[in-house]
Amino acid sequence: MRSPVIGITADSEEPGGYSKFPWYALRQNYCTAVREAGGVPVVLPHEPGLIDAYVGLLDGLLVSGGAFDVDPALFGASQRHDTVVLKEGRTDFELGITQAMLKVDKPVLGICGGQQLLAVALGGTLIQHIPDEINPALAHEQPNPRNEPGHEIAICEGTLLHKIGGEVHTAVNSAHHQAVKDVPDNIVVNAVAPDGVIEGIEDPSRKFCIGVQWHPEFTISPVDARLFQAFIAACRT
Repeated sequence: MRSPVIGITADSEEPGGYSKFPWYALRQNYCTAVREAGGVPVVLPHEPGLIDAYVGLLDGLLVSGGAFDVDPALFGASQRHDTVVLKEGRTDFELGITQAMLKVDKPVLGICGGQQLLAVALGGTLIQHIPDEINPALAHEQPNPRNEPGHEIAICEGTLLHKIGGEVHTAVNSAHHQAVKDVPDNIVVNAVAPDGVIEGIEDPSRKFCIGVQWHPEFTISPVDARLFQAFIAACRT
């Protein structure tokens, strides 16, 4: 059986650091997690004109995270919080390819900022800055390294995430100042943090459509590995 091809969205950076010219970036463990689960990782340049070609080639899409935010205008907000940082070219591409993959019902996994992007693609809204709306809030920008847990989450029973992970609680790593605020009635919240922040969403009407707010590519719990295995399994069918 052919191994499924998984497109992974890259980050984009302005000149400086690695190169004097604009460059793409992606942590290696996104690719490693896909490979270890049985997929073939392919990093996607931000080429909107190639979205249809990408969709034709891919069996699944992983929308990665990054140190930036979705434009609040995309979910109907009239104001932008001072902390919001945009990468409009990246967001335009990720929104376009996510919507295109959803249209043909190919599996999508959104991670951290990728979950927020997925939520907006599905018609949801975002909290622009957690400390302004959640009080008291956990340290969702955890001070300890990202390959260690920052807090626990509760996984909602009866959800696909619960079926995949087999747990009702698990430890997660955390690196975000925004979060999903509201989702349409057809979208299910599948995990929450102790402070009420939404940690996971899914669309039960699709083959596989899950977003998680943490970074399972670090595989700090068995749930993380099972999530990638289930994603790749869905991409085989």
